[in-house]
Amino acid sequence: MNTIILNKIEEKYIIDERKDVKVGDTIKVHSKIVEGEKERIQIYQGIVLARKHSGTHENIIVRKISKDVGVERIFPLHSPNISKIEIVKRGKVRRAQINYMRKRIGKRAMLIKEKHETIPSRKKSNK
Repeated sequence: MNTIILNKIEEKYIIDERKDVKVGDTIKVHSKIVEGEKERIQIYQGIVLARKHSGTHENIIVRKISKDVGVERIFPLHSPNISKIEIVKRGKVRRAQINYMRKRIGKRAMLIKEKHETIPSRKKSNK
């Protein structure tokens, strides 16, 4: 009974635009940073390694390579501190979490197959 009430309350805070982010995608996360009285937007670009939890508690783990060092950051997906998420490139992976990317070094650390949208072929009629 309580979970039904909580789910109805949480529906207001879920942002539908961010639901299409998937594991393997290269994304740009525009996050708001407050420094004293000033507020600015910082862009963090990397590959989505995992999506965890559900509802308003959903998180994504984004990994990037900065000066030959792998850096990971966890973003709450439906947080008001994230102004927008841009999808740079779609990735094709067969896992729910791609933790094996952590062991990769150099150019292979950011290499994931691209997902191409295919046009359905027409069936040939036997006339």
